[in-house]
Amino acid sequence: SFGQPWSPLRHFKGHRDTVTSVDFSCNMKQIATGSMDSCVMIWNMKPQMRAYRFDGHKDAVISIQFSPSGHLVASASRDKTVRLWVPSIKAESTVFRAHTGTVRSVNFSGDGQTLVTASDDKTIKVWTVHRQKFLFSLNQHINWVRCAKFSPDDRLIVSSSDDRTIKLWDKNSRDCIHSFYEHAGYANHVAFHPSGTCIAAASTDSSVKVWDIRSHKMLQHYQVHSGVVNGVSFHPAGNFLLTASSDSTLKILDLVEGKLLYTLHGHQGPATCVAFSRTGEHFASGGSDEQVMVWKSNFDCGEHADAVRLHRESASRLQEPSPQTSRDPSTRSSSSQQTQAQGLPQHSAHPQAQAADGGVPPSLASTLEHIIGQLDILTQTVAILEQRLTLTEDKLKECMENQVEIGLRLQSTDQA
Repeated sequence: SFGQPWSPLRHFKGHRDTVTSVDFSCNMKQIATGSMDSCVMIWNMKPQMRAYRFDGHKDAVISIQFSPSGHLVASASRDKTVRLWVPSIKAESTVFRAHTGTVRSVNFSGDGQTLVTASDDKTIKVWTVHRQKFLFSLNQHINWVRCAKFSPDDRLIVSSSDDRTIKLWDKNSRDCIHSFYEHAGYANHVAFHPSGTCIAAASTDSSVKVWDIRSHKMLQHYQVHSGVVNGVSFHPAGNFLLTASSDSTLKILDLVEGKLLYTLHGHQGPATCVAFSRTGEHFASGGSDEQVMVWKSNFDCGEHADAVRLHRESASRLQEPSPQTSRDPSTRSSSSQQTQAQGLPQHSAHPQAQAADGGVPPSLASTLEHIIGQLDILTQTVAILEQRLTLTEDKLKECMENQVEIGLRLQSTDQA
């Protein structure tokens, strides 16, 4: 039903600032979004049904997620709280102060009984959904924690931080099992593969990396974006990875072949978040253009049908990858290591490194690499400035609150 292989199915616009997070309900009937405008929106997929706008947070909503049952929506905010909403017209919610800093991430466990939150206060905390009882915290990060997620079997937690580490935690023992190190940037977002055997990280250095959590080896490294990568989402079948970047594009990565499959254009400005639906038949994206776009996945139709079938067969069994080379900049490159996660051979999609093979003069390739390096430095500088600005805003708020408190005390003293 589409003129193009990939094009938005629907556009939603109701937010008044950047869309920061997006998620589907389990039955695909609703989409939840959070925004810098401090609001949560629930969009109904049926065209005749109107959207719900939930006001409650006093500052930007950074992260949002439906519970596995779809009966609740959790939102995390810069106001240091987490809210649990009933996604209906009544907009009922409960709120609890989760951290002493901005809450960057909120995630339900697979059974829907617990929540994990991550914050600028450098901690990760686990809570019960019922009555929001605090269970425990994980405290080894030394900078802001951007993201924290449960593994599919709920036994592990993965977290990413501005301290340039991605940490893997055992939920029961509360020990840090392993730390993956980012050298050129930090991971904005992390996600578990549906098999639970590997993780994908979206980095400020414009790269996407896939790590095996058993061998602790990097399986795949994609350098396909020209801007900060803000979000990643695995297709439920585990064969594809969706990415969103500040270069305004979404990209679909073929994890079995280890190559870039499609680049999607739609957002006017940075693409900030992405999510596949529970079935993988659709995906949604949000951006700084205040728009939410819903796309139809076309993996199972037309020219992709045979490839998807083969991918599913490949992902269903373990097999050693055979190193291969290709002159196509978006396809796989050879690898010296043979470690892999389930159905994921080791590949590297790095167009710059292969430019010379595609007929580009070496001098031009070198110049382009230098320009890209300078852009990366600029991007990192801007990110640091944004962090400092946020810290300044938080300090300013604290000062104002202290002044008000001192004023009230002086008034009460004078009256006495």
